[in-house]
Amino acid sequence: MAVVALDKDYAEKIDVRDRVENFHGNNVVYLHWEEHLSFCAALAFPLPPDMPFGALVQEIIPTYYGAHPDCAKVDWSSVRWTIDGKDATPDMAKSLKDHGVRHKSLIRFWTPGLNGFKGSHS
Repeated sequence: MAVVALDKDYAEKIDVRDRVENFHGNNVVYLHWEEHLSFCAALAFPLPPDMPFGALVQEIIPTYYGAHPDCAKVDWSSVRWTIDGKDATPDMAKSLKDHGVRHKSLIRFWTPGLNGFKGSHS
């Protein structure tokens, strides 16, 4: 839903704190594991644009989603990905930037056959 400010100069009067310039070369990237509502919303990470997509899979996801019992069962070759609402087939050696990931991008992933704790979607 779009927001319309009543003051036409609103953007110039506030200190926008989540500007890319405030993250020391990193982009804020949102990551969400779909059908796993134990994580009710996307998690936010300050990630370097040149980070390989494979590092997201090998380091970030296990670190932050690893407590869920489904995490160890993920078949990464069958995961469905979207980046900013568009289907994606990541090349694990290429960078986030190469995949079009930018500041405030949303990466969503679905793990076929794994639908949350005991199939509960949580």
